[in-house]
Amino acid sequence: MGPLFGTVLAHWMDGVWARLGRPDGFTVVEAGAGLGTLARSVLAAAPDCLAAGRYLAVERSGALRAGHPDGVESVADLPAGPLTGVVVANELLDNLAFRLLAADGGAWHEVLVGHDGQAFAEVVGEPVDVADLPDPVDGARVPLQDEAVAWVDRALGLLERGALLLFDYASTTSDLAARPWDGWLRTYRGHERGGHPLDAPGTQDVTVEVALDRLPGDPAVATQAAFLRVHGIDDLVDEGRRMWQGGAATGDLAALRARSRITEAEALLDETGLGGFAALEWPVAPAAF
Repeated sequence: MGPLFGTVLAHWMDGVWARLGRPDGFTVVEAGAGLGTLARSVLAAAPDCLAAGRYLAVERSGALRAGHPDGVESVADLPAGPLTGVVVANELLDNLAFRLLAADGGAWHEVLVGHDGQAFAEVVGEPVDVADLPDPVDGARVPLQDEAVAWVDRALGLLERGALLLFDYASTTSDLAARPWDGWLRTYRGHERGGHPLDAPGTQDVTVEVALDRLPGDPAVATQAAFLRVHGIDDLVDEGRRMWQGGAATGDLAALRARSRITEAEALLDETGLGGFAALEWPVAPAAF
């Protein structure tokens, strides 16, 4: 993630702020802020909404919070509401704990974890009664993302006016049921794909595609590429190209930074990669929009 993504988000934040009547005290809440990379990019873009507002960087890890930039308030959990502003998270929901269901004998069963004395192993539990699941075709699996649902409800509950914006790789429950489960339940180790989720516990990250149909509310859904284009990424890239062309011959550092926008945009807009992620936006108090 480079500065371009944060600059586009700053434009979006200013758009929400303007539609709300440019209130003082506008609050940006970034959940899962990590080392503060996105916060730095947003602050560098100097959005008008933060001139009399504040930026809360939410990160559980104290070690990561220690690296947050000046200009943000570092906190370990979501704040109390009500707030006027926005809540933003990038690839958060896919990392929250989920249940795994498997179809067997014409019913959905929860896949549990047992131990045979030497290793962890899957155990198929009793049938579960969950509404609005696809027909249980034997061999199919689906995630049940109760924690993601609860997190979205909590984030929406913080906001009196504003918007919740999430980026993640996403699908629908029906689509996930029709696909091989190891394609949408992924593990990562050392920035590469890992093995079975029960292999070497504690050494792999476990993530799952987000089932959009089970999330609360009625968010506007677009691809990340489409969202970024609506909020000005093409204009920023064109500006960067002009700056590069004007300063490249002299080795101007500003021109070199502008040139990086082109490379970053190519990755952010790639529909087979990051550009294909879902951008989910929930307006709060729609009458204000």
